[in-house]
Amino acid sequence: MIGVAVALVVLAITFGSLVAAGMPLLTALAGVGIGMLAITTLTGFVELSSVTPALGTMLGLAVGIDYALFIMSRYQSEVRAGRSLEEAAGRAVGTAGSAVVFAGLTVVIALVGLAVCNIGFLTQMGLGGAFTVAIAVLISLTLLPAILGFAGDKVMRGRPRYLAKETGGAEFRTHGRRWVEAISRRKWPALAGGIALAAVAALPMASMQLALPDDSSKPAGSDARVAYDLIADNFGAGANGPLVVVVDTANAPDPVAAVQTATDHLQALAARAGSDIATVVPAVTSAAPQAQQAFTQQLATVRFATLTVIPGSGPSDQATKDLVAEIRAAVADLPAETGARALVTGQTAVGVDIADKLTQVFPIYLAVVVGLAIFLLIAVFRSIWVPIKAALGFLLSVGVSLGATVAVFQWGWLNQLIGLDSTGPVLFILPILLTGILFGLAMDYEVFLVSRMREAYVHGAPARRAVLEGFTHSARVVVAAAIIMVGVFAGFALTDDVILKTIGFALAVGVLADAFLVRMLIVPAFMLIVGERIWWMPKWLAPLVPTFDIEGEKLTERLDGSSGEATEERVLATH
Repeated sequence: MIGVAVALVVLAITFGSLVAAGMPLLTALAGVGIGMLAITTLTGFVELSSVTPALGTMLGLAVGIDYALFIMSRYQSEVRAGRSLEEAAGRAVGTAGSAVVFAGLTVVIALVGLAVCNIGFLTQMGLGGAFTVAIAVLISLTLLPAILGFAGDKVMRGRPRYLAKETGGAEFRTHGRRWVEAISRRKWPALAGGIALAAVAALPMASMQLALPDDSSKPAGSDARVAYDLIADNFGAGANGPLVVVVDTANAPDPVAAVQTATDHLQALAARAGSDIATVVPAVTSAAPQAQQAFTQQLATVRFATLTVIPGSGPSDQATKDLVAEIRAAVADLPAETGARALVTGQTAVGVDIADKLTQVFPIYLAVVVGLAIFLLIAVFRSIWVPIKAALGFLLSVGVSLGATVAVFQWGWLNQLIGLDSTGPVLFILPILLTGILFGLAMDYEVFLVSRMREAYVHGAPARRAVLEGFTHSARVVVAAAIIMVGVFAGFALTDDVILKTIGFALAVGVLADAFLVRMLIVPAFMLIVGERIWWMPKWLAPLVPTFDIEGEKLTERLDGSSGEATEERVLATH
């Protein structure tokens, strides 16, 4: 509801019409409804994590509004240029709609790529989010034009005052135009200042600790938090997250001796100075003996026995995670000594193992997703430097987002503002999940912003003027889209669920940094410094890369009856 309220205000200001403002909301809600219906139906056949529907709603609502906003903005621009309503709708979908398809594709690729991790619930979250994004793209290309046909000229009523003198070109004077002209006059300071600000904001990331959230992070007064505190006060914080050591005696000649040896190792570890073990609970067998004297007899007939280790620290504390590694090291020689093996499990151990696995696959995931996206961006913009710049800018956004998350959730800076009354490690899946989602969204803004710059460039504008004109036409839409998306994510940051709170906060900060710091400051400064070379691509690479005309250059040429030969020769010459 918070996200929808923010979106309605921003859309009304952007379009100057409640009718126009309601259309992106209507289409986005329709897309979310279809996506949630499909996911809810799927839960009858496959067990899904509770976060999957919430993440799908979050992404579907945010991108659904943004995609419709982009097409609507182009539609109004075409109508103001004198097109008929039908032709304006066709041109808007043929140009801005193509950019929406590509932008949605990058988000889908990033989310589906989470399957590389081979972790069930993370794959579900990625596929669920990708499905809702795909639905949002389809709705924007089909339902939105249909609604425009019903609305007629009502969409154009209530034109904002700041667009009253919009004529295009050099006379198109808006706040966006003034901003990019100011950057043009101070290119190097703008670039250096933006990068320095992002680097400082990302510094807390160096001390980031990852863990699976426990009930100590739940709101004060909630049932889960009361139970956690009650147990911690009476039995110690570690009683909320005991570690279970499972002894597999299948290959042990003497199962009783094997279990006793494992127990001795654990007790020796507990007796060390500075050990974080509070208690080692004696072993029980998988047959659950009623009396301890039956233990020896039952162990001879069953395979597994369990020992429980109560840590002295809480489940998400770093000391408990270190204890998992210490226990595994203590029983590492058990197979050689007895033929049995000891395995450590429990909520904390599971979190440690998943975090380790995510750390191992993260470089692979990053290479697959970023590599494929860079290739697509090369095909879209026919340039080497634009995709590289986009990827590096995205890394700055991720750094700012993770740095802010560490400062708030782990250090406790201003955590009361989002309803968090405790501190602890960062959600262990956040880095890879944030990377996947934010990369797709960052590429959205890159496409929306730079596509208009390239459109101006391929139509004959010099590199500097192309940046100025493209930024002037796109900045208002990118800013409006970013504010809407931040509003949606910030709404989820105010929930009581710490997982959704963490994801919502990190995405809100990430989008804020990417849209306003990277795309509005660093990107135009860099492109103005590089100049004509920003559109350079090696001659040998050009024939190997397919062409995606997302800015609708060929469509515009055909509809306007222009051959475009001069433009084509100019573009080829730059290659």
